[in-house]
Amino acid sequence: MDSIRQVRSELTVTDPAEAGFDPARLGRVDSLLRRYVDDGRLAGCQVLVSRRGKPVLFSNFGQRDKEAGLPVEPDTLFRVYSMTKPITSVAAMMLFEEGAFELTTPVHRFIPSFKDARVYVRGNAAAPMTVPATEPVRIWHLLTHTSGLTYGFFHSMATDEAYRSAGYEWAWPDGVDLAGACDTWASLPLAFQPGSEWNYGVSTDVLGRVVEVASGQSLDQFFAERIFGPLGMSDTAFWASEEDQQRLAVLYAMAPGRPGPVRYDPLGKYALSHPSLFSGGAGLVSTAADYHRFCRMVLNRGELDGVRLLAPRTVGAMSQNHLPGGADLEDFGRPIYSEVTYSGTGFGLGFAVVDDPVKAKSSSNRGELSWGGAASTAFWIDPVDEVICVFMTQLLPSSTYPVRSELRQLVYQALID
Repeated sequence: MDSIRQVRSELTVTDPAEAGFDPARLGRVDSLLRRYVDDGRLAGCQVLVSRRGKPVLFSNFGQRDKEAGLPVEPDTLFRVYSMTKPITSVAAMMLFEEGAFELTTPVHRFIPSFKDARVYVRGNAAAPMTVPATEPVRIWHLLTHTSGLTYGFFHSMATDEAYRSAGYEWAWPDGVDLAGACDTWASLPLAFQPGSEWNYGVSTDVLGRVVEVASGQSLDQFFAERIFGPLGMSDTAFWASEEDQQRLAVLYAMAPGRPGPVRYDPLGKYALSHPSLFSGGAGLVSTAADYHRFCRMVLNRGELDGVRLLAPRTVGAMSQNHLPGGADLEDFGRPIYSEVTYSGTGFGLGFAVVDDPVKAKSSSNRGELSWGGAASTAFWIDPVDEVICVFMTQLLPSSTYPVRSELRQLVYQALID
């Protein structure tokens, strides 16, 4: 009960009209999400919208555990999966500000196994033809997903199959730590020459290992001491403790031949115990309240409630499109599963960045930062209108329904000032 009272005190909803929202129009957001729950597409979900740091909407729908009949509540914990990535990127940039590395520093300075990286040319996963990388994988490549690293769950390239063969699809082999995983990934062919394309993959996990080596701390320790503690994110960690597991939403997934989501405990169980591998790309559980505090820090250009993690200039650099020539993901990225639309969207240092809202067919402003998680969670930060939205649910895969883009559409139509 203490956690519920804390969340409610931190997220007291203010009058939407005072923040420039039409209350009746904002009610369309609730109607949308209620339909998703009522018709069985989502077991439950939660949304938090704020402007200038003041919440104007905080709503809970459905159940965090359908089988047990437990509702989504203000302090429900969710697996945020790839929404871990921006936090790892902030951790890396904190070390950048301390002079631990430059953006152009080769990754092999911290992880020696990356020194002789090779690049896939053709052939199958068992016997690929490769060539030497023309330049080393650099910190900048990890932050922008231009490293050539990939994910095993894509099933689109021979390099993906090599990851699966090594035991890396949605999880990792039992007992493997982050150092061991990085050495394995370094031994596998890159999908392309570093810096030549954008491809979603384990880049941010490798970046997490750089944070560990550069700081001399495990990633969970660095996060707890340098980010979560200072920001008051008391409900965010790499696993839900035994006492908190009753608050953790069940992970659901779409299954062939089934009309709606089914419980997916084989993957969901990874959030129930101390992991051997601290995944900087996908490992955290959190609450909407906690993640909102992280977003507020970014919106405030590195500072929250008197605590500064990053300089404004650093946040500004992270918020720009770093893809070569200002390209968007449609032109520079591989046509694969992603957490955002490709057209009109570039990529900064750890965040997707809207470069052209018209091309993106979006109501967003230029400079909006965002990302999402594999279980359909999402956030965005609009620095122009000072709007933050955090959406939580637990449905794999995130491409099942267009709820995240519909949510953005309905939030912006309610903003009248």
